[in-house]
Amino acid sequence: MPTIDILLPGFAIDTDQGYPAFCGVFLVRGPDAAGRHRNILVDAAHVGRRPFLWNALAAHGLDAEDIDTVVLTHAHWDHVQNIDLFPQATLVLHPDERRYAHTPHANDWATPAWTGLLLEQLPVREVTDGEEIIPGVDVIGLPGHSPGSIGVVVQTERGRATITGDALHFAYVALTKRNPLVFWDADQAARSIERVLTVSDVVYPGHDRPFRLTSDAGIDYLEPFALTLTGLRPDTVGLRFADASSRPLWVMPGVKEQPELYEKNADEIQRRINRVPKVVRPVPREAGPAKG
Repeated sequence: MPTIDILLPGFAIDTDQGYPAFCGVFLVRGPDAAGRHRNILVDAAHVGRRPFLWNALAAHGLDAEDIDTVVLTHAHWDHVQNIDLFPQATLVLHPDERRYAHTPHANDWATPAWTGLLLEQLPVREVTDGEEIIPGVDVIGLPGHSPGSIGVVVQTERGRATITGDALHFAYVALTKRNPLVFWDADQAARSIERVLTVSDVVYPGHDRPFRLTSDAGIDYLEPFALTLTGLRPDTVGLRFADASSRPLWVMPGVKEQPELYEKNADEIQRRINRVPKVVRPVPREAGPAKG
């Protein structure tokens, strides 16, 4: 039976000066159809977490070269930046996400213009809803937050566990049923939340701890909260804490024009993908900690 380990936990932290954007990074392990052991990374986080990702892999007896598959739930900056650490891996993502990343909307601050170039530096396997990654590990289509958002459903000892990316950022979204940050389609995003809750016994959100829903529609977290802030003291003048039990809903200006533009430019997008040079630069082993 496949297993899920949390390499880097997700945190629901915002500030009035920018977004730390700490997404969850997950290690899924199990045999493929031929019985070969596979190490699958789901999301890769941003470069501010790179040393911590090295350390987390080492704590599991792995280094970057041991990861054979990197699944991107979507291509936003905080989930994608470390994919270059894994030179032996195949990159798995939805074709709509791949194509959109080459021509993101001007208002889409989560998909910088370089995103498409980064994606093409690894061999890409495009997947859609229902496809199997390895036995017991399947793709679920969860569009709305972005055009090609996907989740990963893993058959575990806890039941069906869904790694959602930002189709479901935070546990409280399971109660509000609305995605607080939409770059593609708010109605699709709401349907994707419902789908996650329908198929899942356990949910691994994009920026929160894994949880179950209780019989009275409460949140039952399955991992403790643990975070240390450095560089600040509790008595620092000017430091304030604001209520973050929920976030205002934000839909990117211009979302309604995107589908038509996307379809209109489909052929040109594919030509751009075909022209991108494939340059893989293996990471020196000494760049990260030694395998434990």
